[in-house]
Amino acid sequence: MSSLSTISLLLLLSLVCAVISVDASFQSLPLPILMSGPQSFAFNSTEKGFYTGVSGGTILKYTPEKGFVTFARITESSNSLLCYVLQEPISSKRCGRPAGIAFNEKTGELYVADALLGLHVVSPAGGLAVKIADGVDGNPFKSLNGLDVDPTTGGAAGCTVSSDGSFVLVSQFTKNNIKRYWIKGPKAGSSEDFSNSPSRLHPSSIRRIGSTGNFWIAAVQRVTNQTAVAKVDSNGEVIQRIYVPLLYNFLSEVNEFDGSLYFGSLTERYVGILKL
Repeated sequence: MSSLSTISLLLLLSLVCAVISVDASFQSLPLPILMSGPQSFAFNSTEKGFYTGVSGGTILKYTPEKGFVTFARITESSNSLLCYVLQEPISSKRCGRPAGIAFNEKTGELYVADALLGLHVVSPAGGLAVKIADGVDGNPFKSLNGLDVDPTTGGAAGCTVSSDGSFVLVSQFTKNNIKRYWIKGPKAGSSEDFSNSPSRLHPSSIRRIGSTGNFWIAAVQRVTNQTAVAKVDSNGEVIQRIYVPLLYNFLSEVNEFDGSLYFGSLTERYVGILKL
């Protein structure tokens, strides 16, 4: 095969996955005043709406009927005016900063990975979170950023567990890579590259899409610095790519629920939503 033919073939292969631009259909849902950074989302299969952790150490619950209401808080000081006046990292150390959240569907409890204050759990009724760990084997957690709950056992893990509970995926932003750690089956205890530089993206987070076996990756395009998300299958192959409007900065997560994509951010004052 000639060099020109090889290049043409590679170009064709790169266009196999669907590419969608969302500028016209991207919707924004403003957060309550003073709050920002809807970094992660959790969904309860028994009700409409979603949960998200924001600045000030607060977990918000959103429903179409009531809008945003406070569901839980990380510390006694969370959601006080002081939390929004203090500068970082003082605010997060005093009030908390939820960076990853996920439901245990078996118990209704909400697990929270706080960036500086450790792993917490919230009862189904909400209220003050209970700290369950701030380290492992004497080693303190540092800058927690993701959390998932094993759908088969109900155990908390990071960062995304496969739908059958056989492996965990962990994104490595600086290495432009995603690692697969096997926890069941003949490969249990081993790891491998799951998706090395999918579409030249730096992966910031990865989330399971129900029981489909697919995942959404929130990432930054290496060449253009454009924010994008990619849907990949269980082999790490890109199925679909969506470019996010440039006005939505510091993308932290993309999560799919009930026919819509929810976009998280470290800094924005609204939730980005795309109807699929």
